[in-house]
Amino acid sequence: MSLLLDINEGIKTAMKAKDTVSLESLRAVKSAILLAQTETGAKEELSQDDEIKLLQRLVKQRKDSANIYIGQGRQDLADPEIAQAAIIEQFLPKQLTEEEVEAVVKKIIADNNFAGMADMGKVMGIASKELAGTADGKTISTVVKKSLA
Repeated sequence: MSLLLDINEGIKTAMKAKDTVSLESLRAVKSAILLAQTETGAKEELSQDDEIKLLQRLVKQRKDSANIYIGQGRQDLADPEIAQAAIIEQFLPKQLTEEEVEAVVKKIIADNNFAGMADMGKVMGIASKELAGTADGKTISTVVKKSLA
């Protein structure tokens, strides 16, 4: 629930500062949290892991949208998406660099004697659990492919 409190404080701050980009971003996060809490069968309060997954999904949506807009030559639409992604990322744990992810992946491969692309699924499963919240799936996948090749 602390995330929701942080978001509410951020909304107040953005309103006072008349920062529309921050306000839109934080309201979207609050809306997503409230929707997740009221889904049928959902618990009253989201766990920290659920909150992180939700934030990561929102960031990914905005980055994907920005990439589509850039591909269509619409930088004017991409810029707000990129700005919103940056604001939402502030509420995520510190993301690991690619080198840090690579070190963890290489340790997983060495500890379990994995070799070759046939073991990619096994490595991805272990790495995704170990790096949950600190690295996105695309980065993990890229590093695993590079390490197993």
